[in-house]
Amino acid sequence: MTIKPLRKAVFPVGGLGTRFLPATKAMPKEMLPVVDRPLIQYAVDEALEAGIEQMIFVTGRGKSAIEDHFDIAYELETTMSARGKSLDILDATRLKPGAVAYVRQQEPMGLGHAVWCARDIVGDEPFAVLLADDFMLGKPGCLKQMVDAYNKVGGNLICAEVVPDDQTHRYGIITPGAQDGALTEVKGLVEKPAAGTAPSNLSVIGRYILQPEVMRVLEKQGKGAGGEIQLTDAMAQMIGDQQFHGVTFAGTRYDCGDKAGFIQANIAVALEREDIAPAIRDFMASRRPG
Repeated sequence: MTIKPLRKAVFPVGGLGTRFLPATKAMPKEMLPVVDRPLIQYAVDEALEAGIEQMIFVTGRGKSAIEDHFDIAYELETTMSARGKSLDILDATRLKPGAVAYVRQQEPMGLGHAVWCARDIVGDEPFAVLLADDFMLGKPGCLKQMVDAYNKVGGNLICAEVVPDDQTHRYGIITPGAQDGALTEVKGLVEKPAAGTAPSNLSVIGRYILQPEVMRVLEKQGKGAGGEIQLTDAMAQMIGDQQFHGVTFAGTRYDCGDKAGFIQANIAVALEREDIAPAIRDFMASRRPG
């Protein structure tokens, strides 16, 4: 079996971020900061750690701040240099020339449609998909763990997380087959099953490694749950024709599309930072009753 190297990653960033209004009225939700770096920066850093060479952003109207973030900021950098300040803090925001591509999703029609919008840039190569809302904290990073598995088994991989039985209706859920450590054979996928009907409590979360054939399936994909074109539905159609595995992430996921999850992620990262952890611990201790 020949396993093509994984070089490209798609970042669907065209969503409206309505759960964070009014903060996201004029700012992309992917630019919301966890301590002092935006969510999209963490996702890009995770992709770079996994060996990704080209970042493909599927954007929408009002998302130009993401493009600006990964560009040179002449006025800022000139002012900082004139004041004798180091520019090292901006290094991670500068990607190599030609390493970034942007494509517009003209209307929000779901994750599957967003991924399909990147089809011409992806071409005939396997590619990763990273959802910045799913903030993954762990070492090595989530995508690096998945790439290590991909280099062994090939095919398609999805990141899996065990969720409580009463939450399975909120996720795509895996019908599991054979298990080998963190690797689970995927025999089927169900998008947001009705309560009590889920085939397992292994949920699909926002990291994927997919073969290019999924684009041809998405081209003819009808609307699914929520009236949107669902990536899970397209992947489900490919099961049986191609290998599918779930990789259970060895780390912690924070749902930063949710206000509580976003605050939890900020606290978790702050507590790992030597420069601010003592102040945060003192604050938390002072808020405890009694």
